[in-house]
Amino acid sequence: MGIFFHSVTLDESKCVGCTNCIKRCPTEAIRVRNGKAVITSERCIDCGECIRICPHHAKRAKHDHLSMLERFTYKIALPAPSLYGQFNNLDDQDYVLTGLKKLGFDDVVEVSGAAELVSEATRRLMDAGALQRPVISSACPAVVRLIRVRFPDLCDHVLPLLSPMETAATIAKKQAMEKTGLPEEQIGCFFITPCPAKVTDIRMPIGVEKSKVDGAIAISEIFPQLSNKMDKLQAEELETLSNSGIIGVSWASSGGESSALLKEKYLAADGIENVIRVLEEIEDERIGELDFIELNACTGGCVGGVLCVENPYVAIARLQRLRKYLPVSQNHLEQNAPVPREMNWDTGLEFSNVLTLSDDLSRAMQMMVEIDDVALSLPGLDCGACGAPTCRAFAEDVVRGNCKKEDCIFILRKEIQRFADAISNLDGGICPKE
Repeated sequence: MGIFFHSVTLDESKCVGCTNCIKRCPTEAIRVRNGKAVITSERCIDCGECIRICPHHAKRAKHDHLSMLERFTYKIALPAPSLYGQFNNLDDQDYVLTGLKKLGFDDVVEVSGAAELVSEATRRLMDAGALQRPVISSACPAVVRLIRVRFPDLCDHVLPLLSPMETAATIAKKQAMEKTGLPEEQIGCFFITPCPAKVTDIRMPIGVEKSKVDGAIAISEIFPQLSNKMDKLQAEELETLSNSGIIGVSWASSGGESSALLKEKYLAADGIENVIRVLEEIEDERIGELDFIELNACTGGCVGGVLCVENPYVAIARLQRLRKYLPVSQNHLEQNAPVPREMNWDTGLEFSNVLTLSDDLSRAMQMMVEIDDVALSLPGLDCGACGAPTCRAFAEDVVRGNCKKEDCIFILRKEIQRFADAISNLDGGICPKE
């Protein structure tokens, strides 16, 4: 079994063993055992749903802190487009970008600018017929990991391009090396992230061997300090740093990426449950005649990430206001040239068989029959009292040897009743009534 890094972690001291998280996990990665939640590492996709749903704040996301900037000579901030939606009455991105420099960054490179390049690269590849349709966006790392563990037949449909975050980091480091003469290892790129899945994508990237991003700082952590710096900005201090338009900023919310492709046959879905439903229909070939499918694990898109501070719908309304003052796009690839090699994945997406019952096909088939038999003996209520999200998942746990059938309270109640009846009959035989 490989080594997994996860940004989503469990604080056992706060966990009370409720079943909220097991019901919402899209890959059934969570169980409740001995009164505490347990996260199965190889199944977790770091979507953050358990963080969002836990009423006791027992789930949390690991991320980097501003103190990490001290490790590098030259520090570059990579703000996600969703960062702009956190501020009220924002009509100029330069206030945010200048504020970031006041926090200690030497330079700022907008991820929204890189998003415009990814949109153009996607258009070119689709126009050239180089992609298998429907093309599924690779921008949301939680969705990519979901496809890898649950939808193996769709791996070839995932767009093999680096995310805007990774593209921005590549551009930022190249520019910084030319500007400063410093070696790459002394230049640090820090993504201002709305979600934990991006933190995992930096530590364990898909498509490339090593990420160009050196750290991820949560929007929720940087927001108070950034707001304070922006409030104190004088007009003469404002730097002209923004270099993105409507297309790039629109990536922050659901539908932004797909509308930038200038295609009519596209679908955009957000929220992990809706994403799963769409993927199932694609796999069953019930969705046809589509060129592109944009999927975001968080409701509303990246603005709905658990590391944001603002209501996603309020953030979307703020971004709509900001877009009124922007040009369509400010970043373009070289005309009549192929998509730059550094924007492509080094390796394709491969199925991760973490949900496979056994490597031995005959044993796996036997286990499947056993799971069916156990499931038939269960009440089918999916109550979660056993610590598994569904009766089917509990049956699988039983067959895998992770728990006993009697952990189902309904089975246990029957066993207790049977034992009580046996005792009663025995008692009646020994001490017959006169």
